Amino acid sequence: MSTSAWGLLALFLVVLGVLAWPLGRYLAALCEGHLPRWILRIEAPLYRIAGVKPDEAMHWKLYAFALLAFNAVGALAVYGLQRLQGLLPFNPAGMAAVSPDSSFNTAVSFVTNTNWQGYAGESTMSYLTQMLGLSVQNFFSAATGIAVAFALARGFAARRTDGKGFVGNFWVDMTRITAWLLLPISFVIAVFFVGQGVIQNFDAYKEVTTIEVNAYQAPKLDAQGQPLKDAQGNAVTEDAKTNTQTLAMGPVASQEAIKMLGTNGGGFFNANSAHPYENPTALSNFVQMLAIFLIPAALCFAFGRLVGDQRQGWAILAAMTVMFVVAVIAGTPAEQAGNPLLTPLGVDQGASALQAGGNMEGKELRFGITASSLFAAITTAASCGAVNGMHDSFTPLGGMVPLVLMQLGEVVFGGVGTGLYSMLIFAILAVFIAGLMIGRTPEYLGKKIEVYEMKLTSIAILVTPILVLAGTAIAVIADAGKAGIANPGAHGFSEILYALTSAGNNNGSAFAGLSANTPFYNALLAVVMWFGRFGVIVPVLAIAGALAAKKRLPVTAGTMPTHGPLFVTLLIGTVLLVGLLNYVPALALGPIVEHLMLWK
Repeated sequence: MSTSAWGLLALFLVVLGVLAWPLGRYLAALCEGHLPRWILRIEAPLYRIAGVKPDEAMHWKLYAFALLAFNAVGALAVYGLQRLQGLLPFNPAGMAAVSPDSSFNTAVSFVTNTNWQGYAGESTMSYLTQMLGLSVQNFFSAATGIAVAFALARGFAARRTDGKGFVGNFWVDMTRITAWLLLPISFVIAVFFVGQGVIQNFDAYKEVTTIEVNAYQAPKLDAQGQPLKDAQGNAVTEDAKTNTQTLAMGPVASQEAIKMLGTNGGGFFNANSAHPYENPTALSNFVQMLAIFLIPAALCFAFGRLVGDQRQGWAILAAMTVMFVVAVIAGTPAEQAGNPLLTPLGVDQGASALQAGGNMEGKELRFGITASSLFAAITTAASCGAVNGMHDSFTPLGGMVPLVLMQLGEVVFGGVGTGLYSMLIFAILAVFIAGLMIGRTPEYLGKKIEVYEMKLTSIAILVTPILVLAGTAIAVIADAGKAGIANPGAHGFSEILYALTSAGNNNGSAFAGLSANTPFYNALLAVVMWFGRFGVIVPVLAIAGALAAKKRLPVTAGTMPTHGPLFVTLLIGTVLLVGLLNYVPALALGPIVEHLMLWK
């Protein structure tokens, strides 16, 4: 990696740590309900109106039922808004109703925190649909993930228990996370984005006149195709041309803030964070990257506080950071090296004062390779899905890095909440493996890990690979699936694998060379997104309930430490061996083969 790449990575991690540490303290207080009195006074009448008793904790089954019911209603609301948007207000561009299959896919996508979009937002969705449908679900889906992380943390932290498996109150968690965490931080970020040039309005789309300058001074030609000359014998050149262009407007900054903070990723515009109205400057790009990792990193600190041992949170964060740094180190040089097929053709791909060098295809000049590669690693490590460059134009190895980060299972920081609870699932598996090696009953944070927990852990880990690989197999066999492939061969397979991986891991980014806005892909990806989200959440909540029902055992001389370098190494090894090996054959058929073809 170049010096600038190392510097940007170091600066990002330092600023992230400085911001995440105090936020972690606040998240722990939010989870435990240690809030200022004025907040409790505001909440009290709201709970009375809703019939919620905030002091009554729910059994994990009731918690899961409330979560599923709430998100199902949200999906129906988003679907209805899309189908009726042609009749509803705040639609200055006159957007018609969205097709049933696309509406179904989008509703599931935004409810599951995936934000997969097979359409251009600025030409498909009205302002009302963007705000009341998509932006609202950006808040609720993010809050859902954090609520599940809170429930699992409470299961580990429970010291005295009545054996009933209470994990908190879902309605209280959703209210507090949305009102006292996501909303205020999103407001601050949105104001900052407006200051950077991100638009925020309700104006109608604007028709502007542009000037196309004749940069190359092309000569005018006569009827015989000969260059025209003036009286002095000089060549007459073409005049500048004027064209009209439609510029989309809308409430972008407000959606952009929660899109990043909530690791949602859906763009107001089709170009997403590569669009100058969504991400205009290098500073806005840096803040967007920070916003993506902010809550996932802070939740690690919060977890340490909740279980009474901050070293536990540091261990989880260390494992995430090591894997993230390795991914950046692998992906950035692949893009900086460029395409080897262009070198024999005499193409200069070296960095110089006149050019960025490397593989600049599909990347914005205002970000360059360094910021684009770092952004790609962050958005796929955190299951965000926002993009500031075209992943489909990355080199095979550069494109494999974001693909692998998703396939690890949302554990390299991961989405808000999902990153922490997914990594804790792997931590349970790691201590189980260690317990088998030393012949002891495995324990994690004073809770015995027994057969019931291991069955649920296995389900939570295997759900996503089964969905991704089975969905990919269906897509490459079915005629409707193959019809969407624009690039036959290894790259076309990579595009399908990426789409199913993105859907199953609730990321939402895409290689984008696949024509996925069809009834076949809209239905297939929606099913994968739904079960990829809630097929993991339900087992996690069941584990939380089982742990909450157990007494916390004291630390003894035989207890395996779960906070040192040895455990961090074991945890990373478990993630790589169990989480990634499922996908190695598929990776060999896609990006690995494509890379070897470049060097044939």
